[in-house]
Amino acid sequence: MGKRKLLTGIIAGAAIGGVVSLFNKETRAYAKDGLVQLKDNVTDCIANPSEVIDQMKDTVQSVSSFVENNVDGAVNTLEQVESTVNRFLK
Repeated sequence: MGKRKLLTGIIAGAAIGGVVSLFNKETRAYAKDGLVQLKDNVTDCIANPSEVIDQMKDTVQSVSSFVENNVDGAVNTLEQVESTVNRFLK
């Protein structure tokens, strides 16, 4: 019961906060621009699904290679730290 009240309170607070923030003209313009951009992006995704999939594949490959390169560097750094600590302990 307590979890339900908490979740309801969070959702109600977010909704009220969102409505109150829309009283500001700049915030309304910002929200409108964001929604227009979202609509354009969704329209492009629907019109060119294969292009979106290709972009996603490229992004995943880039992230994967970035992580792989940085993991090697991190392991290298840890080995150097371990070596230095072992020299001081001897």
